[in-house]
Amino acid sequence: MPCVGKRYNRHGERLLLQTEDATVWSVPPQWTDLVSPDPEVAMSNGRSLLRVADLMELTALVERLSSKSGTRRRARM
Repeated sequence: MPCVGKRYNRHGERLLLQTEDATVWSVPPQWTDLVSPDPEVAMSNGRSLLRVADLMELTALVERLSSKSGTRRRARM
């Protein structure tokens, strides 16, 4: 996904990634390979790929995406 910009909010820096359908999603830079690995993740020596806070945020994003795609499927029926 191409990075189309960045912004700052109460959670810190966010990258704006655009999907194939032109939807733009705001994600933390540490979810991408555009920044150096987080020291906490690097110190885990391969036992953890994400921090707990990142996993919780990723769960919320997947739920939002799932509910959005469910709405589209129902609209096409």
